[in-house]
Amino acid sequence: QVHMVESGGGLVQPGGSLRLSCAASGIIFSIGTMGWYRQAPGKQRELVAEVTSGGTTDYADSVKGRFTISRDNVKNTVDLRMDSLKPEDTAVYYCNANVRPYASSRTPRVYWGQGTQVTVSS
Repeated sequence: QVHMVESGGGLVQPGGSLRLSCAASGIIFSIGTMGWYRQAPGKQRELVAEVTSGGTTDYADSVKGRFTISRDNVKNTVDLRMDSLKPEDTAVYYCNANVRPYASSRTPRVYWGQGTQVTVSS
């Protein structure tokens, strides 16, 4: 079993910054792509940013230039630095990871964090 624990959400004014962190723990042989998603009320969950084990990143157009994703392959963590926050960034943010629990595991399994609320409001 793998647990994903998030931290760092909260209330911030427009233009402000927040840093989200997520740590994976449990039975882990390797982790492939890790990412951050978000879900606003009444909307579908959407990809915010993701990073491969080799460090290649991808961002939603709406956050390019404002958000930065990073990971630590030794600590099995993924962070999301969010700058120039806007009210439309308000959502519950979820981290996820594609985990191979054993060397013999043929395909990775996706694990999700419990979600952390980010509210951007004056």
